[in-house]
Amino acid sequence: MKLCKVVGNITTTMQEPIYNGAKIMVVQPLGPDLKPQGETFLSCDFVQSGPGDIVLVETEGNAARQLFNNNNAPVHSVIAGIVDEVTSEV
Repeated sequence: MKLCKVVGNITTTMQEPIYNGAKIMVVQPLGPDLKPQGETFLSCDFVQSGPGDIVLVETEGNAARQLFNNNNAPVHSVIAGIVDEVTSEV
């Protein structure tokens, strides 16, 4: 899992049927200090997150497909939780 910040959302006119009703968000990976680390990527939202939220993103394909309950879903990552608080000793 990766700690990320939601920085936007995606609107599509056509999409793979498996995504029907799913929100697709743009997320920015974060380091332990909550500063941006790496490039943004797309992730399907399962927790009703929105821009500005700190979230947990599952980037392992099989785990992502399990949330869709479809082993053939073309999914790379999903937002699996919204973070309430981050405590670090870094």
